[in-house]
Amino acid sequence: MRDVIILGSTGSIGVQALEVIAANPDRFRVVGLAAGRNRELVEAQARAHSVEHVALGAEAAAELVRDVACDVVLNGITGSVGLAPTLAALQAGRILALANKESLIVGGSLVTSLAAPGQIVPVDSEHSAIAQALRSGEAHEVRRLVLTASGGPFRGRSRASLEGVTPAEALAHPTWDMGRVITTNSSTLVNKGLEVIEAHLLFDVPYDRIDVTVHPQSIVHSMVEFVDGSTIAQCSPPDMRLPISLGLDWPRRVAGVGAPLDWTTASQWTFEPLDEQAFPAVALAKQVGTAGATYPAVFNAANEQAVHAFHDGAVSYLGILDVVREVVDRHEPQPMTLDGVLEAERWARAEADRLIDGGVTSG
Repeated sequence: MRDVIILGSTGSIGVQALEVIAANPDRFRVVGLAAGRNRELVEAQARAHSVEHVALGAEAAAELVRDVACDVVLNGITGSVGLAPTLAALQAGRILALANKESLIVGGSLVTSLAAPGQIVPVDSEHSAIAQALRSGEAHEVRRLVLTASGGPFRGRSRASLEGVTPAEALAHPTWDMGRVITTNSSTLVNKGLEVIEAHLLFDVPYDRIDVTVHPQSIVHSMVEFVDGSTIAQCSPPDMRLPISLGLDWPRRVAGVGAPLDWTTASQWTFEPLDEQAFPAVALAKQVGTAGATYPAVFNAANEQAVHAFHDGAVSYLGILDVVREVVDRHEPQPMTLDGVLEAERWARAEADRLIDGGVTSG
């Protein structure tokens, strides 16, 4: 039996985690829940699952993790506000099932230096896939990691054709519904860039050995290429309950958590190279990740500001990356402390807002 705290319990990851736990009462028990602002829903969840400890807000979530004994903390908070709870979970010695990629990306060495081997278990479908595939060989046998991307709603479009993209078009993702910021990030490929940084930090593979390939069917969730030429892929229908369940009880699998592929029906899986001219976000993310320090925090914060500005009509679709690139270029790295990361984020958001107010457009 594993005692679990769920952070971000009212979001998509949290709700699906509760479904997995409710279906497996002999394996999991929820001992704490935390949400952002939705008090009514989190209290209803607590009643439904007989949970005594409830918190609202990131600071209260970090306190919950420190104060309530548990085996696993599932961090499903959205955004870099999840950094403090991530640090608290690692400092308390909990297994961290990490769906909040931003906390690892912005925290960088601040997070990885605290983590014991195996203490962080990825919940993002791509990184869960890599973790599963890595069990097929030794670390020194890995040649490269290959993250798959659906390509989003604009796969195959030229850069010039993206200038007039509307917020509604950017939110029309063919596979996932992930909220305004993440869905927009998937369309610009910023999300895939963030996942490249996350993969580097999780698996300690250099950026020049992490590739992205476009796979619109979203069946192959990612792959590991080994030195003998073998490539091991993890494949399943798109369903986050599978990586969530692995995050909760790694490395053990939970029976019946997802539907298998139907091998009696004809299907076709395709793979395409990433068009880096139309979608430069991955290359920029690798540049930012290589620079390290507080650059990834600035990249993430500036992007969030630019995405909100795009949805508010203050910047064009291509202008999102223009703002991010300009903010990154102007950044002077801060010390890798919690205060240093938070200060870098504050500066990046203010600088992005200043550029947007000054009328930055796509080039």
